[in-house]
Amino acid sequence: MTRSHRNEDRGGEHRWTFNGVEYPTRKLMCEARRAEYVRLLDEEGMNFTQAAHAVGVSKRTGKAWRNGRTRATGRNEKPLVDWYRSTMDKPKTLHPRYLSQEERIQIADRLRLGDSIRAIARLLGRDPGTVSREVERNRNPESGGYEPYRAQQKAADRLKRPKPRKAAEGTRLWDEIAAGLRRHWSPEQIANRLRLDFPDNGDMHASVETIYQAIYLQARGELKQELKRAMRQGRTARRPQGGQGRKPRFREPMAMISERPPEIEDRAVPGHWEGDLITGSRNKSAIGTLVERTTRFTILLHLPDGHDAEHVQQAIIDKMQHLPKLLRNSLTWDQGAELALHKRIGASLDMAVYFCDPHSPWQRGTNENTNGLLRQYFPKGTDLS
Repeated sequence: MTRSHRNEDRGGEHRWTFNGVEYPTRKLMCEARRAEYVRLLDEEGMNFTQAAHAVGVSKRTGKAWRNGRTRATGRNEKPLVDWYRSTMDKPKTLHPRYLSQEERIQIADRLRLGDSIRAIARLLGRDPGTVSREVERNRNPESGGYEPYRAQQKAADRLKRPKPRKAAEGTRLWDEIAAGLRRHWSPEQIANRLRLDFPDNGDMHASVETIYQAIYLQARGELKQELKRAMRQGRTARRPQGGQGRKPRFREPMAMISERPPEIEDRAVPGHWEGDLITGSRNKSAIGTLVERTTRFTILLHLPDGHDAEHVQQAIIDKMQHLPKLLRNSLTWDQGAELALHKRIGASLDMAVYFCDPHSPWQRGTNENTNGLLRQYFPKGTDLS
């Protein structure tokens, strides 16, 4: 009888074992168990009760796998056995970026005809280096010939091989990231600090996205709660990046961020700003923030008399009119009511004003990150007047 169990021997890292094979996730272990159940039915001639006991599940579960089931909600589930039978013997389908089995067969045929690597690459529309590496990697060690079917199987096996995360729990890199979070540093601050502390050690460098994934995808249990307390925003789930349509907020037509010139995106030219408000207790007071996209230079707007459209537009004009014209190219803001007088701002400063899509703060990512850093010094509930 085969057995499956959960193992937590390795420093708290969960492993699931079935038939003596360890799987990194419970889902993969369950898939292997169901596939073995189907094999026992089809190849060993067992009935569903025997096969269920052999893979370590109850008779009732085995029957549901074979016949399907109807959930309490009324949803019908098809038999898992039928699905596994339809997929077990099929060759793995790879992403179009990888060589397909048909392309590998063409390579083998053309090599037998004496075609050069470059000629084969032109025929397939692939880079010659891709074809050359493919042939060298999959030659038969004895005959020296290229083996297309064996190459396809090896490629499929490489893809399904579990790949460890760079910032996995228990690594030194993860410890450094967690230490930074406990100091309430942002992922961007942590990434920059790692490069300063370990300039010659690439294994200790991590991109901002790698750090975010380490937080949001790997954190579990008590660690998740600890990181939630450490994050400035108090979240361990990322906001969905999708806007929701709504009516225009202002009477004056808005220039949307989609109309912004593409050269603004690469941050090569200074003078393009992002702005927003940081609000205080009960939204009764606020500070305006202006962040230059290239240098991250930040200007704070003092708004002691209120943060309505009239006071905000006057504060922006007062602060920015002293800047050289080359540093007043554009301003990007969200669709907050405080910028209802955007036409007046643009005319006074001779500067284009663009608006983000609704519910899309990541379109002002530089400003959002800066506001998060400022919140360490101006916590929510502070009187900002």
